[in-house]
Amino acid sequence: METLISSLYSNQVSALVLLAGTLVTIYATHWIYRWRNPKCSNGVLPPGSMGLPLIGETIQLVLPSASLDLPPFIKKRMKKYGPIFKTNVAGRPVIITADPEFNHFLLRQDGKLADTWSMDTFAEVFDQASQSSRKYTRNLTLNHFGVEALKGRLLPQMEAMSTKVLSTWASQDSVEVKSQAVTMSIDFAAGQIFSGDLEDAPLKISDMFRDLVEGLMSFPINIPGTSHHKCLQIHKKVREMMREVVTKRLADAERRHGDLLDHIIQDKSTDSFINDDFIVQLMFGLLFVTSDSVSTTLALAFKLLADHPLVLEELTAEHEAILKKRENSDATGLTWDEYKSMTFTLQVINEVLRLGNIAPGFFRRALKDIPVNGYTIPQGWVIMIATAGLHLNPNQFEDPLKFNPWRWKEIQPSVVSKCFMPFGSGMKQCAGAEYSRVLIATFLHVLVTKYRWELVKGGKIVRSPIIRFPDGFHYKISEKKH
Repeated sequence: METLISSLYSNQVSALVLLAGTLVTIYATHWIYRWRNPKCSNGVLPPGSMGLPLIGETIQLVLPSASLDLPPFIKKRMKKYGPIFKTNVAGRPVIITADPEFNHFLLRQDGKLADTWSMDTFAEVFDQASQSSRKYTRNLTLNHFGVEALKGRLLPQMEAMSTKVLSTWASQDSVEVKSQAVTMSIDFAAGQIFSGDLEDAPLKISDMFRDLVEGLMSFPINIPGTSHHKCLQIHKKVREMMREVVTKRLADAERRHGDLLDHIIQDKSTDSFINDDFIVQLMFGLLFVTSDSVSTTLALAFKLLADHPLVLEELTAEHEAILKKRENSDATGLTWDEYKSMTFTLQVINEVLRLGNIAPGFFRRALKDIPVNGYTIPQGWVIMIATAGLHLNPNQFEDPLKFNPWRWKEIQPSVVSKCFMPFGSGMKQCAGAEYSRVLIATFLHVLVTKYRWELVKGGKIVRSPIIRFPDGFHYKISEKKH
């Protein structure tokens, strides 16, 4: 009898285990099916794949490729699905679009159909701001880094800084251009933002910013040893340094430096959203955006110009002509009119920005269902405007991987507005766009008129999807003998 009871009990347990396993399998199968086939209550989703459960297609997105071409992730899916497709990144459904007309339309609907959004890593590092604070930040940036500031104050400072930096580089056996350009751009921006009050800091802020960028496109897992964790730790240290600067300035409020920090502190009494945390984050954000694009563009320009002697020859001729014309005037440094006359220089900068695709994309979040090309982007979904897909579009840029600054002579304004957005587009274009162009043009002016350069080692380019130079760009800078 005991044997019979034991057997029956064992059979019941086995049946329960089997039933539980079956239910789990059914649930998991159903969950995976729903993951792979998300519903759209109002229409049909664009084609695409949602990838693996939980991680989506994140790994494929960040796989490195040794080319300036489109990231393989985007190139393969555009070929298979077209310029608009769905995917999943780090567990979040995303629509990626490289459709010029739709992107142009979407960017002009900010605040209506879609609004600015940041990936998880960026959101943790760059606090999400309110509409009023974003407007304030833009106006403040234009006030201190916009055209009027460039004309009256910044241009001669940029030329003096470029002259000093290049003289220092030329005294060394070789220079890793990217990292040194980060130092240059961070130091210069820090001088404008808070008068370089970090000179006595135990850690060099430009070194920390280099490591910070590496972690921004990492998988958002905050455990020791991961790039994301390192990124957040660096962000914390930098913010602590910024906070010390703010505390020191507030303690000596009567002393005026005439910099951006003075301006913010003065506005603190009238704008309720301005508190110490806002000031710290604003300073941090401005340092980042004024340094990364400039340093990467300059490093890439070194390589592309060295690899294309005809481009370098015409660029040099343009700047030597500026100096020759100046011989009969009282001018002692670059003027705004001279900058505006640098037609070929600006074409070179545009071409470096087009090929570099330094910002892999701009993100928006759908505020309501958005119809596009017979499909629907559901409310709440993230939209990534893939700038590389626009900048390397062969229908708009013939032989798109070729470094050809002369192409900008023929490109129509409509193409520029819809297919070229290295600094964003429309009202959301980066307020520091002109600042970056002027700084790069000024640096190139000093570089090509006074120096030559030769690659010593490195030169490898990797995109994953942010452009990186894993071995560095090590150049020997030599003064020209006239």
